[in-house]
Amino acid sequence: MLSRTTELASPTDLAGFRQAARHLLAAQVPPEAVTWTLAYARDGDLFAQDITAPAQTTPCPPPQVPAFFPPLCQTAILHREPRRFALMYRLLWRLQHQPQLRHDTLDPDRSALEDLARVVRRDMHKMTAFVRFRPVADGQGPTPLHIAWFEPDHHIVEATAPFFQRRFTNMRWAILTPDRCVQWDGTRLTFQPGAHRDDAPPADAGEPLWLTYYEHIFNPARLKVKMMEREMPRRYWHNLPEAALIAPLVAAAHQRSGAMIEQGPQDMAKRLPKSLPLKVSAPGPEHHMAESRATMSLPQLRAACQHCRDCPIGEHATQAVFGEGPAHAALMVVGEQPGDQEDLRGHPFVGPAGQLFNRAVAELGWDRQQFYVTNAVKHFKYEVRGKRRMHKTASQAEADACLPWLQAEIAQVKPKAIIALGATAARQLMGRPVSVTKMHGQWLRRDEDGLPVLITLHPSALLRAQDDARAAAYKQWLADLSHATEHIPA
Repeated sequence: MLSRTTELASPTDLAGFRQAARHLLAAQVPPEAVTWTLAYARDGDLFAQDITAPAQTTPCPPPQVPAFFPPLCQTAILHREPRRFALMYRLLWRLQHQPQLRHDTLDPDRSALEDLARVVRRDMHKMTAFVRFRPVADGQGPTPLHIAWFEPDHHIVEATAPFFQRRFTNMRWAILTPDRCVQWDGTRLTFQPGAHRDDAPPADAGEPLWLTYYEHIFNPARLKVKMMEREMPRRYWHNLPEAALIAPLVAAAHQRSGAMIEQGPQDMAKRLPKSLPLKVSAPGPEHHMAESRATMSLPQLRAACQHCRDCPIGEHATQAVFGEGPAHAALMVVGEQPGDQEDLRGHPFVGPAGQLFNRAVAELGWDRQQFYVTNAVKHFKYEVRGKRRMHKTASQAEADACLPWLQAEIAQVKPKAIIALGATAARQLMGRPVSVTKMHGQWLRRDEDGLPVLITLHPSALLRAQDDARAAAYKQWLADLSHATEHIPA
C-alpha cells in the first residue's frame, strides 16, 4: 500500500488538518496509510514512498460528521500527544464508513480523543489558576506592563489567552511560556515565539504581602495533602511564590491542629445580641415603648431600632435598615423589607430592586434626595440555600411588630403623601389588606391621619416578571409613580 505523508504547518494547525483530511477522504486513503508530520520536523516516515502532501488545488466537500466531532478535535489537537492527528483522522474515517459509530459513546477511538481533550481542558484551567503577574515599568504607557511566566503541558496559550483578555481588559500584560508567548496591549492580542525563564521579572515588592496573606489563611485543621496536590500539582510549584511556604506549613499543621484542640471551643460572639433593652428618655416601668418612640428624633429612632427584638427576624439579620431622606420630606416611599444587599450595607433600596427604583426615579425627573425612603419591615428575613440568602416574606405578626417604627417615622417626617410599594407596605399603611393588582395607580387615604397613599407594585415584582411582559409592566409602573410628581419639589 502506498504511504502518504501529510505535513501540517504547526502543532495546532486545525485548518490544515481539516483540509488535508478532506482530500485524503476524497482519495479513499485509509488511516493506516497516512503519516502525519509537522513543517519544522521534516524527517517524515523512513519507509514512506510518497513524501508530499495530497494535492489540494481542488476544494473537496466537507464530510458529514456528528456534532460532537468538530469541537472535540478543536480541543484534542492542543495536546502534545504525537499520534493525535492519526487518531483524529482514524475516527473521522470510521465515522464515514460506519455511520452507526456516531451513537457509540464507548468507542475506543472516541474515548481516547475525549481523554486528550479532557487533559487539555484541565491544563487550561490550571493556567487560569496559577499564572502570577509581576509589574514591570517598560516606559510604553501610563501603567506598568504585568508579566507572568508559565509552563503549560500542552499547546494551550492561544486557546487560553481570551480568558485573560476578558479578565484583565484594562491592564497591559504578557504571559511568557517556553513554546508561545502572548501579549495584550489594551486593544489587541499578539503572539510571539517562546521565551526563557530568565526573561520573566523577579519578585516584586507586593509579593511579601501576598505571602503573609497566604500564610494567615492556611487552616491546618482542613489540610488534605493529596487533595491539595491534585488541585495544585507539584510541577507548578516552582513558578508559584507561595510554594515556598507550603512545605513548612504542612510540616507544622499537625502540631498547630493539636494546639487548637487543646485550646478548646470558644464562645462565638454574635454581631447583634439576642435581646437588648430599649433605652428611653423617661424612667419608670410604666413608660411604654410606643410612648418612647413618639418622643424620639429620627437619629434616635435609627439607633434604637438596631436593638429591636420584638420579632425573631432581628436576631439573624446583620443590622436594622432604617429609613433615609430629608427629615421633613413632602413625599415618603415605603417598601416591604431590606434585601441581601441592604442588610449588608445598612441602606434602603441599594440592591437590584433599588437600582430599578433609581432608574424609574431618574426617568421621572425626580431627585431621590428630596423624598424619604423606608421599609415596612426593618430587618432582612431570609432562608439559606447553598451559599445564598434567599428573601422570605415577613409574616403578618412580624410586620405588625415593626409597625410602631414605621408609624414613628411618619410622625417625625410628617409627609404630605406616601407611596406604598407592594402589598406588605400597603397593608401596614392602610391597616387592612389591599389588592395591589386592582388598586395600583390609585390614591387611598389613611383612616388615622388622612394622609394620601399611592398604591403600586414593588420593583422586585417587575424583576420577577416574564421577559415578554416586563417592558409593559415597567411602563405601567412608571405611570403609577408619576401620580406622585406633584409632591416632588420643583
